[in-house]
Amino acid sequence: MRTLQSQSTDIYTDYVRDWKEKGGKVLGYACVATPVELIEAAGVLPYRIKAFGHPDTELGDAYLARFNCRFCRSCLQLGLDGTYDFLDGLIETNGCDHLRGMFENWQYVKKYEFFHYLKVPHFLREDSLEYFTEEIGLLRQALEERFGAQVTDERIRKAIDAYDEVFARLKRLYALREKVPPAVSGAEVMRLVCTGSSMMAGDFSALLDEVLAEKENAAPLPYKARLMILGSATDEVDLIEDIESTGALIAADALCYGSRSFWRREGESGDPARLLAERYLANLFCPRMFTEYEKRRDYILETAKRAGVDGAIVTYNKFCDLHGVESVSLRMDLEKAGVPVLVLEKDYGSKADTGRIKTRVQAFLERLGK
Repeated sequence: MRTLQSQSTDIYTDYVRDWKEKGGKVLGYACVATPVELIEAAGVLPYRIKAFGHPDTELGDAYLARFNCRFCRSCLQLGLDGTYDFLDGLIETNGCDHLRGMFENWQYVKKYEFFHYLKVPHFLREDSLEYFTEEIGLLRQALEERFGAQVTDERIRKAIDAYDEVFARLKRLYALREKVPPAVSGAEVMRLVCTGSSMMAGDFSALLDEVLAEKENAAPLPYKARLMILGSATDEVDLIEDIESTGALIAADALCYGSRSFWRREGESGDPARLLAERYLANLFCPRMFTEYEKRRDYILETAKRAGVDGAIVTYNKFCDLHGVESVSLRMDLEKAGVPVLVLEKDYGSKADTGRIKTRVQAFLERLGK
């Protein structure tokens, strides 16, 4: 765990460097709707793009407007300044307009030989599942043509099984955080999820086995209050550490760099492309899915109840239209269910926000009587 702590916020980790030095290819993606099993079945390392380092965004600002979210501008900055030059291509999705702007400007400047636009429907119906199945088939074909791999049904099923092993271990880790008293902190969980998002599934499973063996016998962690955090895309380990430095414990989350990326990956089709479509589109807990607010709300309430939280922090990055709008309904529904809420709008990665965030969390703890 100590080694993991020191490397978990690196962009070019020792694992990725070793993979590249052995001749491996790496594909960058950003959205949780990207079927990483397909990339792994092609023998390519799927790398979830992160913005660690909170860089200046002068290059990103030259291609995106100031009212685009700073997470996307920070990722673009790292793409343009050469930090992500180890990538062999990008997979774009229509998660939101900010994300699309980031990918398209990145490709406009860098011109990767592999650049694929995976179109993800915004609602769940039989015809949208059929459409997404076709889109997955097109990605499969593109991977085969570019990387010379035979992405067979058998290889896809093997990759799906490998990720199921990862998800089972992550759920054990989450159970250690949710228990009373907890054995794992929220910051440790986010470090692990971020680290695993740029590893092959089998290697991440092995890492999780080591962490679980250590944490299952660890001393319980002290805390004043158990909180849940949910909201827009963020890889900010620092944010979780700042919140937990006040005495709060992030006992549960509904983040896409968290439980939303793996909690329900279910499907029943025998066809692997259709199965992936079901596992992703039918289990996408993101406000980009226009007609499924009740499903997301129920998932959040179920998580809050299971973890026995004292309150919830609904957080979103400035200019995040999707999560900013949804935060209003979520606050009302959570408080109606007896879960007090702190709505926290913030600028991604801004150190200038640290004091304000800690003050607001401390005030929230006082409101909870902690």
